[in-house]
Amino acid sequence: MASNLPMSQQLEQIHGEIRDHFRALANGFQRLDKIKDSNRQSKQLEELTGKMRECKRLIKEFDRELKDEEGKNPPDVNKQLNDEKQSMIKELNSYVALRKTYLNTLGNKKLELFDTGGVSEPTAEENVQMASAMSNQELINAGNKTMDETDQAIERSKQVVHQTIEVGTQTAGTLKGQTDQMGRIVNELDTIQFSLKKASQLVKEIGRQVATDKCIMLFLLLIVCGVIAIIVVKIINPNNKDIKDIPGLAPPAPSRRLLSIRAPVHY
Repeated sequence: MASNLPMSQQLEQIHGEIRDHFRALANGFQRLDKIKDSNRQSKQLEELTGKMRECKRLIKEFDRELKDEEGKNPPDVNKQLNDEKQSMIKELNSYVALRKTYLNTLGNKKLELFDTGGVSEPTAEENVQMASAMSNQELINAGNKTMDETDQAIERSKQVVHQTIEVGTQTAGTLKGQTDQMGRIVNELDTIQFSLKKASQLVKEIGRQVATDKCIMLFLLLIVCGVIAIIVVKIINPNNKDIKDIPGLAPPAPSRRLLSIRAPVHY
């Protein structure tokens, strides 16, 4: 029995809600056979369609929880729970087929077509059969077909994810290369800025040295001019007492004679 399956509290709650919806669907289709008015039948089918949508959602939620807890359960428990999930999918398929049969009978084209998504659509032959007349093998075949379609959809999704991962990897590599290039550019700009600062300081120092050298050269030039002027004046007017003698240019001093005083000689 499904109620004796070892389930977690969350799985048991979802499973109970699904079973409640299945009982409501069974009672709803039984009442539908007793309704003669087509408008009331259409309204009843709309209500049943909503319950089937809710069952589909709950089965997906049951499957997600089952996958989350798969590592915590023994293999035999996982197999029992997966079998129960397949049983619920098959039961939902039977109600979907029954709904399609009533829609074909009523010929009501205004009703929104039910998107079964994870559950299979009945074939043309099943559309003209009553669900009560379907054998267990037919239900199993419909479930297997649904699983095959689901596997194909999952495989396509895996391919899309793989392609997305490849594109993401290439994009990440490109971004990393651009980031490294920007880092090198920033480092080069820092080096250039440092070089410009050093060059500016060197130019300032050279400017100060040039200014100092110019002052020294000007001072030396003034000294040389002064010396030349003195030399010229000395040559022109050597007796000018206002100009002091320059060593090496002064006229020779007159020779002085030493007067010797001799003592008188007495004979």
